[in-house]
Amino acid sequence: MSTRKSAIVLGAYGFIGAACVKHLQQAGFHVTGVGRSQSAARQCFPDLQWHFLDITAATTTDWRKIFETADIIINASGALQDTAKDNLDAIHVQAIERMCEALQNTDKLFIQISAAGVKPDAATHFFRTKAKGDAILQKQLEHAIILRPALVIGPQAYGGTALLRAASAMPFIGFKVFPESQIQSIALDDVAKAVTHCALGKVPKGTTADLAEATSQTLWQLTNAVRAWQGFPQWRYAITTPNWLLTATSKLADALGTLGWRSPLRSTSIETLQNGITTDTTTWQKAGGFPCKSLNETLSSLPGSTQERWFARLYLLLPLTIACLALFWLASGIIGAIKFSDAQKVLTERGMDQTLSLLFVFAGSITDITLGSLILFRRYTRLACLGMIAVTLGYLGAGTLWAMDLWADPLGPYVKTIPAMILALFPILLLEER
Repeated sequence: MSTRKSAIVLGAYGFIGAACVKHLQQAGFHVTGVGRSQSAARQCFPDLQWHFLDITAATTTDWRKIFETADIIINASGALQDTAKDNLDAIHVQAIERMCEALQNTDKLFIQISAAGVKPDAATHFFRTKAKGDAILQKQLEHAIILRPALVIGPQAYGGTALLRAASAMPFIGFKVFPESQIQSIALDDVAKAVTHCALGKVPKGTTADLAEATSQTLWQLTNAVRAWQGFPQWRYAITTPNWLLTATSKLADALGTLGWRSPLRSTSIETLQNGITTDTTTWQKAGGFPCKSLNETLSSLPGSTQERWFARLYLLLPLTIACLALFWLASGIIGAIKFSDAQKVLTERGMDQTLSLLFVFAGSITDITLGSLILFRRYTRLACLGMIAVTLGYLGAGTLWAMDLWADPLGPYVKTIPAMILALFPILLLEER
């Protein structure tokens, strides 16, 4: 196409944002990204022009400068739940207010990617803040277009869709989670296509529309459809997961959010699944929108590859690995501190100076406890794993010099640390979320 209109995508390296960037570029737009993480941005689109900032801290003046050369602004930024890193009111409401102020008296088109089911009295804070942001746009930018997709399914797995893939790949037994909840889905490609459709002027300005497939299915049917797409056989046994267990799990996931973990099992996700995700696509159709693919059409357009099955099986092993490593290192440090004299005796009996052995045991216990604690904090997990590998190598090296005979010990105090060291590589390789 000949058009070279300029589009700015907020959250351009995110699940939906990245798809929008690609579709807009293919349609001939000059695209600029806005994001917080330079490393994530460069990995996703190394050749894209970027503005790096925290949207919750950006002022009206900042937005005016960023939007100055843009014809179209697409807001694909957002967060699921309040954490130490994310504030929903700041992201979904206050940032929108400042963007609207920056766009007053302009003819720039603002396209908001919201979510199906938002309303002021919704059960979750996510939907309530999204509704507030949408209301501000409808009042202050009457020409803005608001798109509200249902459950988005794409080739990348992130958040709730990653959990869906993992749940569908469970071996032996299928776990029915809210089996009667009705869910409508939409292909990620259709969301990005709808954004481009709006950017090209094919949808009237001021439209607010839900995006989804025409019909819904139960969550259990959805899970089985994903399992069949992955290439796994049907489960022989199925167990209905009790609601109290899901509630307890979501509370634990919420608590882990204070440590920086954005678990898809947090209470917002659980409540959303329990309430169902259904939409009314009439407005989108009347506005000239295209029909969205059904779930089966969406899945058939995605590659059900070996890599997909690997990811689905490994996804739930990551938190289990981190928990095991934390327990292993914390236990090692605590036991060493409790059995301080016994640990010191192992060294002094082999000729090490009393003072030096005391320092070795004390430093070892403190280091083990520190690493076992640090791995639980999302921002320090990779560093903690590298530290575990380095400490293990140092432990084996020093042990070989001072107590080589322990290599032949039948309980294997040296040999058993090697699998733990290899296990520490696993989170390093799989921590990337996007």
